Amino acid sequence: MRATVKDVAERAGVSPKTVSNVINGVIFVRPETKARVEEALAALNYVPNLSARGLRNGRSGMIGLALPDLLRPYSAEITHLFVELAHERGWGVQIEQTAAEPQREWELLSKARAHLVDGLILNPINLGDSVVTAGPDGLPPVVLIGDVDQDVVSQVCIDNVAAAADMVRHLLAAGYRRIAAVGTPEPGPDQVKSSGTAAARLRTIGYRQALTEAGLPIEDDLFVPFDRWNPENAAEAVTSYLRDHDLPDAFFCFTDTIASGVLSALWHLGIAVPGDVGVAGFDNVTDSEFAVPPLTTVDFSKRDFVTAGLELLEETMRDRTAAPRRIVIPHRIIARASTGT
Repeated sequence: MRATVKDVAERAGVSPKTVSNVINGVIFVRPETKARVEEALAALNYVPNLSARGLRNGRSGMIGLALPDLLRPYSAEITHLFVELAHERGWGVQIEQTAAEPQREWELLSKARAHLVDGLILNPINLGDSVVTAGPDGLPPVVLIGDVDQDVVSQVCIDNVAAAADMVRHLLAAGYRRIAAVGTPEPGPDQVKSSGTAAARLRTIGYRQALTEAGLPIEDDLFVPFDRWNPENAAEAVTSYLRDHDLPDAFFCFTDTIASGVLSALWHLGIAVPGDVGVAGFDNVTDSEFAVPPLTTVDFSKRDFVTAGLELLEETMRDRTAAPRRIVIPHRIIARASTGT
């Protein structure tokens, strides 16, 4: 027969409530007591009865995580952290991909309303496609991660405008002047308020701000717009761009994934990095350090980012009337060989 909480408590010499506290990870338990309970859980091969738990407390023990594109390294790193850190809280994670089909956010919303998941972590690329447009009264516990600008639900983000501006300032300080921006919104720089993803719009604003601050002109010919941020489209966009434009001093790529495509395109064209042109990215995914050459990029603590998202979700699940909060995770510039710094 399957071991019960009572069996675990008896073996560990504690109360069933203490066992529950260890399993749920919400209330502090002294390390020596926790170790005895964990030993008993392992020895008895205890498996929590999630169905029974859900009937008692109205929760499933599952949360939903929806990201735009699970194929990319950034999403893999974020997903890994969410699964691991949610597990520490006693939560399972249902993962969904939404970029091509925003309707999937609404399907997760339906599951939350049916109590199949207790809350949602969402990363929409545009507010108009997100369930957040349903308004706070129509939502279960929801937290946004990423770049859309809203005040309906709690959110974790970085300051995209400041981060992009800091990267441009770094490139200017390294001696680059004609800096192309790769991944700007379609159809062009004059449309940054109404087209493209939220991240594209914000990073374009930061790029423009830094150039203006330095007294440099905003050159339309230094925008390389495209809408799907993957290596293939980035390589194609930069290859096409260089057929009709002079080589800039540097390419500022709006993600490291874009930068990988740009590095490949430049290699195929026989253009040396950083000898002929500098390349910088954004996100500091693990692969960036091992690119050839290693990639200069914008970094932020993804662990802090994910931890903040889970903490906000837990807050919202505890108190549905709590006012939304926004947590901004600090960023920094990581200088590597791709910009000769």
